[in-house]
Amino acid sequence: MLRFQPWKTWTVIIACVLGVLLALPNALPHSLLDQLPSWIPAHKVNLGLDLQGGSHLLYEIDMSNVVKDRMDTAVDGLNSELKKAKIDAAKVAEIGDHIAVTPADPADRDRIAPLLPAVDADLQIVPSNAAGEVDIAFTPQSLQARKLKIVEQSVEIIRRRIDETGTKEPTILREGDDRVLVQLPGIEDPEQVKVKIGTTAKLTFHLVDENASLEDAVRGKVPPGDVFLDYDPSARRPGGVVVKRRASVDGADLADARYTTQDNQAVILIKFDSIGGRRFGDLTKENVGHRFAIVLDNKVLSDPVIQEAIPGGSGRITGNFTPESASNLALLLRAGALPAKLNIIEERTVGPDLGADSIRAGTIASLIAMLLVTLFMVAFYGLFGLYADIALVFNLAILLGALSLLGATLTLPGIAGMALTMGMAVDANVLVNERIREEIRGGRTLISAIDNGFSKAYATITDANVTHFIAGAFLFILGSGPVKGFAVTLCLGIATSLFTTMMVTRLFVVWWLRTKPKMLPI
Repeated sequence: MLRFQPWKTWTVIIACVLGVLLALPNALPHSLLDQLPSWIPAHKVNLGLDLQGGSHLLYEIDMSNVVKDRMDTAVDGLNSELKKAKIDAAKVAEIGDHIAVTPADPADRDRIAPLLPAVDADLQIVPSNAAGEVDIAFTPQSLQARKLKIVEQSVEIIRRRIDETGTKEPTILREGDDRVLVQLPGIEDPEQVKVKIGTTAKLTFHLVDENASLEDAVRGKVPPGDVFLDYDPSARRPGGVVVKRRASVDGADLADARYTTQDNQAVILIKFDSIGGRRFGDLTKENVGHRFAIVLDNKVLSDPVIQEAIPGGSGRITGNFTPESASNLALLLRAGALPAKLNIIEERTVGPDLGADSIRAGTIASLIAMLLVTLFMVAFYGLFGLYADIALVFNLAILLGALSLLGATLTLPGIAGMALTMGMAVDANVLVNERIREEIRGGRTLISAIDNGFSKAYATITDANVTHFIAGAFLFILGSGPVKGFAVTLCLGIATSLFTTMMVTRLFVVWWLRTKPKMLPI
């Protein structure tokens, strides 16, 4: 254990120097870091919401419209399949969470079930309370799977939207079955971000039903398979338009959306992917001379007449946009549409003063703890205690350097994790020194006692640290938010503590032994 080959010595020296260099930017002001050459490490540990202030937003996903939209699509598909099968239906209506179908001929009831897979594979026949009626509903498993998928999609789309705004180190997590937590460090006025997050931005292209009576639609008499939509305020047109319920092209097929100006007017250039481009090309080719509506969040932006086929999957959206609104809409379209509406159920703003107080209190507490630990180790273990203190400083530097290199976000629980690992690092040195004392009392020579002290104490140290690491790993896997931050610093701190105890402290002891001492300094 006391043999230290040159490559090990240089590994320890390089690791310690590198840790200090990576941790140093955290103690320097930004003005000085900006003046340093680009090859010098300048990464700093990001401060969490509780340390630098910012905004805390908790959203709830409105699942009701998701089920309603899916039911509407199923009704349209079912009407189409009934027509193909030449089954006359006296009634096809949505009632709560199921679809009620009443065939004109009761003998046709048994012919409906085979049509469901063509409409939606997740539809099933459920018991009905009404005579002559067939009740159809989605399976509970499919609805639950759909909800989970919507939550995952919402988290990913919110993340992309926030990334587009340039917000550093946001925290975006799923909470429960239908909630999303968003924390924005450094953002004290989140109004613009809230608009970008909360806008659904669902873009669709629908054919206009030119045969439908607009007057009847305003009174609520909309033909089957159609829907009446109002014009978007940006269109600056009163009334609305009757369009086909089923979208011909979906904004999910967009590959890009960019804001530009043409003829002193703000427009949005859109480009579809290969599938969307083919659908858009077919739509325009087959409907030359007819109107189609560009719909955003169930509001019609415009309803131009298709003058000619538009191949290549590129187009533009015009309207009475301002440069800012066009830029924001392009951002939302690039990030993708939210699959469901988001409702804010909790909003908090943490001021920077509170975070500064936390940092100041944490710094003072850490310095006092470090001073007391240092005095304790020197008082009880003399020179070897001093070696442990020096190793503790390198431990902290390597840990901070690793967090800086990873771009980790430090929170108050993370500071607690760092403090815990500092205590564990000292504890390991206590075990080694006490074991050395026991070996000396047992009559061993100086070198033999130190060798046995390190080798036999390491088994206990390793067992203790491995169990702590396993606990930290499970906290990281199962936890969220601050719990994850605590787990990251804990696990990294365990690794650095093992390194400094097994390598740094031992290297100092080996160097001391080469001076050929006469007695043990502890």
